[in-house]
Amino acid sequence: MQLPPTLETSRLVLEPLCLSDANAIQQRFPHWEVVRYLNVFVPWPYPDNGALTYLQDHALPAMALGKEWHWTIRLRTDPDNLIGCISLMDKDNDNRGFWLSPPWQGQGFMGEACEVVDGYWFQTLKRECMRVPKAATNEASRRVSQRGGMTMISCSEGEFVSGTFTSEIWEITREQWLAQQNH
Repeated sequence: MQLPPTLETSRLVLEPLCLSDANAIQQRFPHWEVVRYLNVFVPWPYPDNGALTYLQDHALPAMALGKEWHWTIRLRTDPDNLIGCISLMDKDNDNRGFWLSPPWQGQGFMGEACEVVDGYWFQTLKRECMRVPKAATNEASRRVSQRGGMTMISCSEGEFVSGTFTSEIWEITREQWLAQQNH
């Protein structure tokens, strides 16, 4: 399996996801503030083996096939402590997803992680467009997309862990992303 590289920002280290991350994910992920706006396919209540099952049955096989790229998010000042995850997926209208544990939300970490992961998408993987779905009610996620230069291109009804909401698709093209990098 060709793992994605470790990515770094001024405050973060993004390590490729591995099986040994299951326990940390199991501790940080299953909180209502994290899962409520995620796709309805996320089991809730989250099972005791949810992280291990997700890694073994979905994330790691998709990485091995070169269809998905997953990283853990860690602070440079505390690299042994997983605080969230971010992923890229080679799917129609669903190219990036993320979550961050509540104590680290609202500090700009996810925008920083998205910046470096978006660069991987456009520069390394040479993709022409990134599309990101989200619940319209997820204001924090919407702000990350807006700050990243994305534009909302469509709305429909979507099923999320916390119910049925308007689902939005946000987009940025490679050309738009490159233009932002030159400013």
